[in-house]
Amino acid sequence: MALLAANVLAFIVLFSGSSCTAGEADSCVFLGEKEELSLYEDGDVVIGGLFPLHFSPVSSLLTYKTKPPPNSYNYFSSRALRWMYTMTFAIKEINKRSDFLSNITLGFHIRDSCDDIPVSLRATLQLVNGQPESNLPTESIRGNLSIETTTNLGCAAVDRRVSSVIIGDAGSGVSMALLRSLGSFHIPLVSYFASCSCLSSQREFPTFMRTMPSDAFQIRALVQLVRYFGWTWVGLIGVESDYATFAIQLFLQESVHYGVCAAYTHFYPVDLNQQALDELLNVIQTKTSKVIINFSGESEMQGILREVQRRNMTGLQWIASEAWATAKSLWEKSGKLLLGTLGFAIQRADVIPGLHQHLTSLDPLSIHKTAFLTEFWEETFKCRLNDSINTHYHGEDTNHDRKTCKGTEKLDDVYSPYFDVTQLRVSYNVYKAVYLVAHALQDMSNCKDGEGPFQNGSCANPKNFRPWELLHYMKHANFSVLGKEVNFDLNGDPIAYYDLMNWQQMPDGSLSLVKVGFYDASLPSGQNLVINDSMIQWPAGQKALQSVCSESCPPGFRVARRKGEPICCYDCIPCAEGEISNATDSLECSPCSEDTWPDAAREACIPKTVEYLSYYDVLGILLCATSVFGACVSLFVVAVFFKYKDTPIVRANNMELSFLLLVFLAICFLVGLLFIGEPSDWLCLIKFPAFGISFALCISCLLAKTSVVLMAFRARLPGSNVMKWFGPKQQRASVLLGTAIQVLVCLSWLLTAPPHANNNTNYHSSTIIIECVTGSEIGFWCVLGYIGFLACMCLAMAFLARKLPDNFNEAKFITFSMLIFFAVWITFIPVYMSTVGKYTVAVHVFAILASSLGLLLCIFAPKCYIILLRPDKNCKKKSMQK
Repeated sequence: MALLAANVLAFIVLFSGSSCTAGEADSCVFLGEKEELSLYEDGDVVIGGLFPLHFSPVSSLLTYKTKPPPNSYNYFSSRALRWMYTMTFAIKEINKRSDFLSNITLGFHIRDSCDDIPVSLRATLQLVNGQPESNLPTESIRGNLSIETTTNLGCAAVDRRVSSVIIGDAGSGVSMALLRSLGSFHIPLVSYFASCSCLSSQREFPTFMRTMPSDAFQIRALVQLVRYFGWTWVGLIGVESDYATFAIQLFLQESVHYGVCAAYTHFYPVDLNQQALDELLNVIQTKTSKVIINFSGESEMQGILREVQRRNMTGLQWIASEAWATAKSLWEKSGKLLLGTLGFAIQRADVIPGLHQHLTSLDPLSIHKTAFLTEFWEETFKCRLNDSINTHYHGEDTNHDRKTCKGTEKLDDVYSPYFDVTQLRVSYNVYKAVYLVAHALQDMSNCKDGEGPFQNGSCANPKNFRPWELLHYMKHANFSVLGKEVNFDLNGDPIAYYDLMNWQQMPDGSLSLVKVGFYDASLPSGQNLVINDSMIQWPAGQKALQSVCSESCPPGFRVARRKGEPICCYDCIPCAEGEISNATDSLECSPCSEDTWPDAAREACIPKTVEYLSYYDVLGILLCATSVFGACVSLFVVAVFFKYKDTPIVRANNMELSFLLLVFLAICFLVGLLFIGEPSDWLCLIKFPAFGISFALCISCLLAKTSVVLMAFRARLPGSNVMKWFGPKQQRASVLLGTAIQVLVCLSWLLTAPPHANNNTNYHSSTIIIECVTGSEIGFWCVLGYIGFLACMCLAMAFLARKLPDNFNEAKFITFSMLIFFAVWITFIPVYMSTVGKYTVAVHVFAILASSLGLLLCIFAPKCYIILLRPDKNCKKKSMQK
């Protein structure tokens, strides 16, 4: 164990710049420059602290011929100074408590990390190894690195008390560098502002913990934020660091699930020279994205804003990472460029009791004796204190440029982030980090021998412990701070909670950071982001900027990806026929059901239009009126014939067959009504046979009449007795026989493949045509063909009898009526085959009515004319004239 301790000590001494010779174990020489800028207070346990009081180093050209000068920095951070004094406040607050760590006094050793890896690493090694102090006796130095004695220790014997735990650093990249150096010694590092998700790897960084949520949560919140406002085309920029690299990588991975695309990704160096600024601003100006997410620190953002202001670039929506989401100092130098900025800030403490009094209790003595406070005073008032111990100057200021402080300056007259306790976020993290170490020490103090977590149930000594023993208790810590629970997951990360901050301008021109929402990772997915839109102040006015590669596809359209471009760049294509999309940016269109059809905008499926020849259609009304009119005319002729049944013209034209023909014609007219109205199965079963049988009756009657006329004149020939075969009984029998064949055809049709109603969507996808399908095309054409066969026979016989000598010979009228009949039905066939829907039915009904009306007018109109208008010709003498 002693050998291991010696090796560890040798390593630390080597890197901290001290050297001991083999023969001079009690004599130590510290190599390098001593860094006196630190805060130190002794205690049983000294907690190390690293804070970036300076940042943005001034670049210098190294010649490698002379010793490099000490680093100088462009900016001094008053915020970091507040964080540092928050740590001292928390430690002093704990030391004052009698109910907490009553037997242990905490101390602190705090150094400036300068947000620079070499400086941070040097400061860290000095914290864990100490720094020579001539005013400290050797025997009073007691380390916490398990070194059992103080004899023959070389350099360690003249060092301050070493730190076994460090609170820091603010930067993720700096923290990673420190962990790779301290990890071998199991020294815990508790960061208050390092958020890189890469630090959650316990395999790579087992000694790391933080009170700052991991970027994995911030990235999910940012992606949901930009998607909430419809910003699918965003620019991603970040400083060349592990923090920005991992954050942007996570954003690109997470954004795929939300349909958000990166218009560009650009990294810029920490040392932002003019060339790097030009490259960055040229990218921003040439791209179409109006929303920019910047993963950087406060210092880098200051340089960017100066160039943005110089170029007068407006109309940009800035999204801040938590690193600068509450950096009020940026507002003073940016004007209105950051108006409307949105960003997630870590959880805020409403108040830390006593902190404001601690920060403001600055007396002249402390300001003159503490270099950090001296520099803060001189930077705040831009003056030089008498006998100043400050050696740092920033920007263009030099020792000779500054005037001497008057001594009348008051901090109440100026604004400084150091005194601003309205946004205690990082300070709250520092406060929690101190209490994390304190609670771990308290748990260590409460351990009972035999029940401890270490080998054989042993416990650690709170005043002389190994760093990994403290780390064990820190990993299992569970406590409350200011009434809020503090918990850590298996990776040492706290449960994420962010406030969504909006940068708003007050009437006096000052900045107000307004909370307009929050993100709580503990809530269910879809409910963890809450935003109050009405409270947001936008940079462009009353509405949020639009930032999309392609305009959203409205309902009724679908997204068509552009080959070789991001998924946010697409074309909008209308949904195909029969399909709809009822949401914005639909990837696919959904087909409607068989009974529905898209509306005009193709946003919703509506019931299809039902089409059939209705009694309420104009066409249906006309055909219905014609059918009724034809039936009434037929019955009117029956009445006329019945009234004048004893007149020669009625008796001369086979009165019985004439009455039958008129009745059957009336039935034919009425059959047309069966084709009008909504089809049903029973109606389809009736109308086709009714049509076929009614016309078979009519044509059979005409055929019988024609046969009688032809045979009557043949019977006048000497020796002819043919009329005995054409008496009334034979005539009726012929009509029945001609009709019976049609009845048999119809029965066969109905028994094999009967007609039925059908919903037809083949012709018009948006229309349901309710129609009667024939069931058997052969049956339908057989019925129609048989009617044609009877008509052909009737036409042939009437044609033969057309010139027989009789004044009332109706053969010529039958001939003419048959010609009209054929004209109608021959025209009907191609028209019937070429029409669809209700027009097919209308053609059929029209053919029925036209042919029936042709028969009625051609055969009976001349007779009615004579009966009603020329009764003088209705006599036997006239009927016998040739």
